[in-house]
Amino acid sequence: MPIVLVVTVTLIQDATFKSVSSSSINILLVDQDKGKLSDEIKKSFSEIEFLQPISELDNVPLTEDKARLLVASGDYQLAVVIPEGLSDELQNQIDKNITKILEEFEGTVDSLKISGVEEKSPSNKVVKLYFDPITQETFRSSVIFAVDKLVASIETKSIYEAFEKELGESESLKSFNRDNFVKYDQINPSLSGELVLPNSVQHNIPAWTLFAIFFMILPLSLNLVHEKGQGTFVRLQTTPINYATIIAGKAFLFLLVSLLQFTLILLLGLYVFPKLGLPVLDLGGHLGLLYLVALSSGLAAIGLGVLLGTVFSSHEQAAPFGAVLVVLLAAIGGVWVPVFAMPDTMQIIAKISPMNWGLEAFYDCFLRKGSLIDILPEIGLLIGFFISTIVIAILYYEKKKAV
Repeated sequence: MPIVLVVTVTLIQDATFKSVSSSSINILLVDQDKGKLSDEIKKSFSEIEFLQPISELDNVPLTEDKARLLVASGDYQLAVVIPEGLSDELQNQIDKNITKILEEFEGTVDSLKISGVEEKSPSNKVVKLYFDPITQETFRSSVIFAVDKLVASIETKSIYEAFEKELGESESLKSFNRDNFVKYDQINPSLSGELVLPNSVQHNIPAWTLFAIFFMILPLSLNLVHEKGQGTFVRLQTTPINYATIIAGKAFLFLLVSLLQFTLILLLGLYVFPKLGLPVLDLGGHLGLLYLVALSSGLAAIGLGVLLGTVFSSHEQAAPFGAVLVVLLAAIGGVWVPVFAMPDTMQIIAKISPMNWGLEAFYDCFLRKGSLIDILPEIGLLIGFFISTIVIAILYYEKKKAV
């Protein structure tokens, strides 16, 4: 089941870690303007690889009502409606602004005043963006930013063209550099100095492997409760074997199971995922450190399972509590939602989850290319958690036995 879980979640989330250019999004484009600006917007949209603008359906131009209905029904995620008269209003506003600028230099360039510019104040034009209600806020924000940036670049281009038209095509105007001065370079730094490009496999294998390891809490605690209910513990108490030895035997067995589980998931990432079209798992030469993290995480899970199995006396107590606890630790530990995306209070609470310690250690190995020194704090927390829970379980058992 852990393998099925890892495969399913990784396949589902793979697209979110790929470049957006590798997938295509169909958007509805309603052009009520039929002008220069709308032509530029349509041309720019068509040049973006991951966007497929659709202006017609069945050879019939889209209307705003039709686009709104298609988005509301969930057939499309987005519709862009360019209002009527947008190009004319924009050009009118640009010409008006240029007129004011040239009037500032009336003494030297009064012959260059623009004639025929209407003095009426331009009406605000609204580009409507219809979103499917299920789209996330991050998608909406990115689309609004992209459209705003696109319109701004077209407006800037129109301003340059207006100046050239009024001042003439001089060599100084032609020499203007119109490229963006500030450019961006996305870099994923690592602790070793190497460049790291995270993918869905490197994110999901650590997270869901930890979830599978900690889910051992449930069978381990139920096993201890079952032995108490069947009288096995009573028979063991008649032998000279102490409780710590019994726990050590169970811990060794479940630790082997967790390491075997981890090995199978690693093999899955190395050999099976590429066959499914997923990125291959990059171990980054840290196989020993990965097993150290898995070992420490397994011990932490075993300690918690032993504690629950010692404290609870029935399946009805252990089963629901253990299942809910694992899900809760995963939720606050960053398995489902990254810790940095949580509210400030939850980010503080996340630091008490053993799953978060293991996840951070795995990320240090997989994504940040860290060394043993870098993961020692998390390893120490996991082993310390194991020792603490085992000590509490033994003390509780001895106290209850004495009573």
